[in-house]
Amino acid sequence: MRRLTMALATALATVTAMPAYAQVEVDIEGGISEPLPIAVPVMPTPQAASTPAGSTDALGRQLAEIVATDLRNSGLFKPAGPAGLPPVAMGQVQSPDYAAWSGAQALVQGYVRAEANGTLTIGCYLYDVFARTELTRQGFNVAPSEWRRAAHKCADAVYTRLSGEGPYFDSRIVYVSETGPKGRRIKRLAIMDQDGANHRFLTNGQSIVLTPRFAPNQQSIVYMSYVNERPAIYIYDLGSGKQRLLVQNTSLTFAPRFSPDGRYVLFSMAQAGNTDVYRVPAAGGSPQRLTNSPGIDTGGSYSPDGSRIVFESDRSGGQQLYVMNADGSNQQRISFGGGRYGTPVWSPRGDLIAFTRQGGGSFRIGIMSPSGSGEKLLSDAWGDEGPSWSPNGRVLTFFRSAQGSGRTEVWSVDLTGSNIRRIPTALDGSDPSWGPIRP
Repeated sequence: MRRLTMALATALATVTAMPAYAQVEVDIEGGISEPLPIAVPVMPTPQAASTPAGSTDALGRQLAEIVATDLRNSGLFKPAGPAGLPPVAMGQVQSPDYAAWSGAQALVQGYVRAEANGTLTIGCYLYDVFARTELTRQGFNVAPSEWRRAAHKCADAVYTRLSGEGPYFDSRIVYVSETGPKGRRIKRLAIMDQDGANHRFLTNGQSIVLTPRFAPNQQSIVYMSYVNERPAIYIYDLGSGKQRLLVQNTSLTFAPRFSPDGRYVLFSMAQAGNTDVYRVPAAGGSPQRLTNSPGIDTGGSYSPDGSRIVFESDRSGGQQLYVMNADGSNQQRISFGGGRYGTPVWSPRGDLIAFTRQGGGSFRIGIMSPSGSGEKLLSDAWGDEGPSWSPNGRVLTFFRSAQGSGRTEVWSVDLTGSNIRRIPTALDGSDPSWGPIRP
């Protein structure tokens, strides 16, 4: 199993203190015995100043709270602070009083400064407390409205330096916001930060929407909508708020997803009692048929390099997963476990495929290799489905349906299956899609 090195001076709870040059190995996939203790005190300001986002001294506390929450939610860290920790003077930000932080193995410090041009400068520093060394530093100059993004980027810098994995905190999730009684749900497109903050609605709920998916450039979203009570695929432009019909066809079209380069959209179309996977230029044009077997082929998702597609099909008599080349050739079944498999999505790392497995009266989130080996179920509830990968391919978001009421919530789980949590949404939420890291 793949192992990652953390450049820290002391081991986790099961390991005794070691010399400053020692390395700690953390098995991200297998889990760790104890999260890493890390201190995140309030970020000081050289001079308290009022900004459109609030005073800089208040922002220093809020920034530290977001960094600590991000790290805690990853499951790899046990943050202390900012509440209850001693204040940090500006002069200590770059020259820590290591003796004051002996209870932690790592330390995150920073500062907030208001600039004359109205922007904010936010510094972020990571230290190894045992070795008394700086591990990384980042600086962000942002508009006051973007201060939360600076906090997420600081957390990303800490996470990537200590885990060896790519970032994922400064990202967004688009999903379907739901309200109303079961059977008559109002469904609207909504978007939020990955932690549930900065929530806003994109559509008004006059038409049901399903399966929203980000474009790689994050400037648009493809989704299915029941405009005039007929399922069709639309693209929503986040800049203008306008939407356009993608496929000019009277047939039922659904399950859209962008290609990795954003040039095409995979989707499913039902014609003459048969459903197949197609692709169409994102700018519009004539669809190209990729599958041609009796039954239902749907749910296509590209590999990160765009060379292959995973999809679901009932051609064998039950709903299973298949992989084919991007042109539709070489179609091969990869799922052979009990139950039915659906909603496959390829990891951005290329090493795994996530899916929903239905069996025994429940729906669960699982992963397997592109060859079908190493199948592992990550959730164990009654109605978990619709996985979507974080930008670094180490966390999945999905939605959970309550038995009986039909109410839905957005959740996340990491590859260990042990760090599972609910992501707060303004209303009920389903069909989440995790976008890339923001530029």
